[in-house]
Amino acid sequence: MAKARIAGTGIYAPGAPIDNGELKRLAGVEFDTERLEAKVGIRTRHVARLRGIDETTADFAERAARAAIADAGVDPMDVGLFVVGTDTPEYVSPATAILVQGRIQGGQRDAGAFDVGASCASFVTALDAAALMVAGDPSLNYAVVVGVYDMPAHIRPGDAFGWSIFADGAGAVLLERVPDGHPSGYITGKLVADGTQWDYIGVYAGGTRKPVTRELLDAGTWGLELLRNLPGDRNLKLWPPIVRALCDKGGVPLDGVGAFVFTQINRSVIEEVMGVLGRPLALAPMVMDRYGYTGSGCVPMAFHHAVRDGRVKRGDTVVFCASGAGFAVGANLFVY
Repeated sequence: MAKARIAGTGIYAPGAPIDNGELKRLAGVEFDTERLEAKVGIRTRHVARLRGIDETTADFAERAARAAIADAGVDPMDVGLFVVGTDTPEYVSPATAILVQGRIQGGQRDAGAFDVGASCASFVTALDAAALMVAGDPSLNYAVVVGVYDMPAHIRPGDAFGWSIFADGAGAVLLERVPDGHPSGYITGKLVADGTQWDYIGVYAGGTRKPVTRELLDAGTWGLELLRNLPGDRNLKLWPPIVRALCDKGGVPLDGVGAFVFTQINRSVIEEVMGVLGRPLALAPMVMDRYGYTGSGCVPMAFHHAVRDGRVKRGDTVVFCASGAGFAVGANLFVY
């Protein structure tokens, strides 16, 4: 049986980086810089809106996708599937992936295009779906999977929490169909969900339950809303058992994994998780210091840098693990 392997990676973040001091001035907010840098790990980020750059989700996704395609040395016209994982799409409809396909291929092609929305687990969920599609369809040789985030477009004025944490960015991978005997390839995925916990944090306005109205805008109940505080130990409890279950499912011992790429939401949490797993912290690439929190973009962005920096090499077994509001959690296991 064939399988999918990652043949190329690409990333994009808009404009010059914004450090914490400049962020306070541009956004007009105050927050604990020392705690943000020491505990969460965020020092700089990229935000198109604060730089006055006219770019949004589809622009970020397109640039990352083009970079991944070029990195793999593939003709863009040969890509048969475009999947975008995000919970900050360009529009409610049509899907952002459709826009990306049109921009890259210039018109109608025999190519599929759809979005995956699973909060900040959107990219890992999309990767699992796309890898299985590539493996199962002999006519599908290449697929692009993008994780992208533009939560700053939904942050309301004066929201110090939102501005200090969330940032813009996109990461993409180019999947290639290869024979079963190939040394690289996707092994398996693991998904977990609990939809009873939908009412913590999200962008609740703009859908059918809460259409945007003048009254809603005047009341300020639009954009990113924190309805309840998230449990501080949620990811510490979620990630280790999911990673272990993923490795068991894929038949790979935990000590056989060469890199663990987690949601880049909090450096201290990743440090604790690696301790629980009993694996060296050096095996967990982190990029929140330079990009802030880029939601579904952060896992492929961290992986891209790990590859470029030589921390992940061909033949290494890699785990992706990401979680998002709602809640949704996803994990991927593959040989790079």
